[in-house]
Amino acid sequence: MKLFKTILSASALALCAAPALAQQEVIWWDFLGGGDGVRMKALIDGFNSEHPDIKITGTTLEWGVPFYTKVRTSAAVGEGPDVMTYHLSRTPLALEEGILSPITDEDLAIAGLTREEFFPAAIDAATSDGTLYAVPFDIHALVLYYNKALLEGTDYLDADGNLTGIESLEDLNTALQSLKDSGVATPLTYQTGGDGGLWRVFYTLLSQQGGEFIVDGEVLPGDNADKAATAIATMKNWQEQGFTPEQAEYEASVALFSSGESAFQLNGVWEVPTFTDAAANGTLGFDWGAVEIPPLMGAEATWADSHAFAIPDEGAETISGEKRAAVMTVIGWMEEHAIDWADAGHIPAYLHVAESEEYKAMEPNATYASLANNAAFDPPSPLTGVALPTYDAALNIIGPAIHGYFEPEEAVQQIKDDLTAAMQ
Repeated sequence: MKLFKTILSASALALCAAPALAQQEVIWWDFLGGGDGVRMKALIDGFNSEHPDIKITGTTLEWGVPFYTKVRTSAAVGEGPDVMTYHLSRTPLALEEGILSPITDEDLAIAGLTREEFFPAAIDAATSDGTLYAVPFDIHALVLYYNKALLEGTDYLDADGNLTGIESLEDLNTALQSLKDSGVATPLTYQTGGDGGLWRVFYTLLSQQGGEFIVDGEVLPGDNADKAATAIATMKNWQEQGFTPEQAEYEASVALFSSGESAFQLNGVWEVPTFTDAAANGTLGFDWGAVEIPPLMGAEATWADSHAFAIPDEGAETISGEKRAAVMTVIGWMEEHAIDWADAGHIPAYLHVAESEEYKAMEPNATYASLANNAAFDPPSPLTGVALPTYDAALNIIGPAIHGYFEPEEAVQQIKDDLTAAMQ
């Protein structure tokens, strides 16, 4: 009897200990600050509260070059995270460096996902030679913000307060000139003094002409060079006419719109929470809206990128088995709860959420959601993407060109020369 009690006690202790021993810890890295960071932390907390068998331990690192450098070096020595956020525009360089683990259809099945359940543009950007290397979480892109107070009484606001009458570059330029004549000092604002804003506006204008930046390893071949020059000339004209700010850093470009000094702003969807919160607490001072950028140059196309989930390739140390299953469970749950991420202005890449009634009721998000079908992702190249050589070209060549230091054609040739050399 004493032996039986001892065995029974040992068995009971083992059963009590089993949940703790079976819990999978998922090491998570992201680069998300500000409102994005707050929302992602809430999602992580939500997952952890629902999954006693899996615990996400999250770390937020510095956005841009520091994050991607850390990922590369940690993967090389097998000390990376189990899962991380990743910009899809950086995928080509990551593949060249060999730091992303392929995500199989079997992996997706564990997450309850299939490729067909995502916007095609995002899946294409996450795929190389038929292999998936990341799971898209959103599509974030440029939109056109507008100040309803400054447009009131013009031909550019309909009876319901929605933007109207701007379907071409000529329409926009006419509106900007009219606003300038009426006393609006800077009718259109965007980041004219920083790499990100310059690249996104340039790439949108290029893509709307049907232009391609890199084709078969060649930078701006054929008439793509002429289209690039037209895009830069358009930005330069805005500057010369006084429509856009002089060398505005990101924060200053946003402040011009939020202070009511600009009627329009070209910026990412990620600023939607800024204006939503400011309007809610009474500090904005005007009604506003946001729409997909009109086809100024002829075609519907808008610069876009995606935040995605990726797994580091660490050779023999790459996660597998129960750990990998836990990571895919995390990814699947995040996709199912992407409506909370959409609150940050992003368009969910997962169609079940993007097409839900809850998302369709979310404004202004639902108004510009159509851009997901016209998303122009950076061309797949190790030179393109967040904080890579194309961004440097935007800052060092396109920026000076729109401020009159280069002619557009000279700027295009310099871009071709610099990036072609970088490919060698």
